[in-house]
Amino acid sequence: MDSQAVSFRVDKDDFANAVGWVARSLPAKPAQPVLRGMVITASDEGLELAGFDYEVSTQVKIPAEVNEAGRIAVAGKLLADITAMLPNKPVELRVEGSNVLVTCGSARFEIPVIPLDDYPQLPQLPHTTGNIDPKLFSEAVSQVAIAAGRDETLPMLTGVHMDINGDTMLLAATDRFRLAVRTFDWEATNKSATAKLLIPAKTLLDNARSIDSQVGNDLHIAVGVGEQLGRE
Repeated sequence: MDSQAVSFRVDKDDFANAVGWVARSLPAKPAQPVLRGMVITASDEGLELAGFDYEVSTQVKIPAEVNEAGRIAVAGKLLADITAMLPNKPVELRVEGSNVLVTCGSARFEIPVIPLDDYPQLPQLPHTTGNIDPKLFSEAVSQVAIAAGRDETLPMLTGVHMDINGDTMLLAATDRFRLAVRTFDWEATNKSATAKLLIPAKTLLDNARSIDSQVGNDLHIAVGVGEQLGRE
């Protein structure tokens, strides 16, 4: 697909919510300037918005009316600020030269395109390992992450330990002075799946809070350890 031939029309709320969610995970002070970019891929299937900082990858798909398919990158936090201010009308985006033109009603913005030549390859997501109610997961993470350490010189204590054993999940965190543990049931796709992970507490907490509002929709968790655990 031509990275400079992108044109689409999308619902304002869908677009603003997706852009805002991806932008929250973009680094404020990236190691490489290109990592401040949000990658937007337009295809016959709609839009995919993604961000990556070598530690956390965020990807979300939304429906859209795509006129010209392609792949571009723009400053993610800037786009999030813009979409948050748009009126409640369909958003149109198209590439014009080295800029992206965003229009919505009488609002019009131009954003420079970020070259994708040095953008890292987005990681492939593993198969789904299991499903859980997002409210339960957010609650459990919030209860446990508070006990994680904040001393970056002791990285092993700044994470949440996740232990998966079939239909049981255990979360635990400690800063050496306090310990928080939460065990709960979830729906594993592979009943014999086991995994032990250490996840940065701040990253896990930020993401758990961002999906807490999705009540009624199961949260799909995919863990890639050796052989894909979600593969039956």
